[in-house]
Amino acid sequence: MKLPQAGDLAPEFELLTDSGETVRLSDYRGKKLVLFFYPRADTPGCIKEACGFRDDYSLFTNQDIVVLGISPDTVRSQAKFSGKYGFPYPLLADKDRQVAQAFGVRKPSKEHPSDAAYGTRTTFLIDESGRISRVYEGVKPVGHSQEVYAALNAASG
Repeated sequence: MKLPQAGDLAPEFELLTDSGETVRLSDYRGKKLVLFFYPRADTPGCIKEACGFRDDYSLFTNQDIVVLGISPDTVRSQAKFSGKYGFPYPLLADKDRQVAQAFGVRKPSKEHPSDAAYGTRTTFLIDESGRISRVYEGVKPVGHSQEVYAALNAASG
């Protein structure tokens, strides 16, 4: 599937979080949402990216912005990853890769060439109405959360 662009309605989904709760994209209507796709829990780049959002989490929550991470890992793997690094936001388990398919992020990866599930780090900013307001492709893990926060602040300021 093609990568959705700014202005497109974000594809609806239903997944389990690292704590086993079911969440749907529609649960977050009325809030701004940062949805970041990463290739694999507890790998070097993913640790840097996820920890960046962890370290900057209060910047987002102070403005009522929801942060969600998503990868093709199992609920158990996501829970282990979250527990190890103390992530204050949910990690979603897209084990069957259906959400990755819907968001167009299934591409080959240099890090994991045999796994075409989440080959490129991609982040979607989703507005209160469920529309994509910005897409970041080929994300560099270090400093990405600051980049996203700055863009959200610029858009609201």
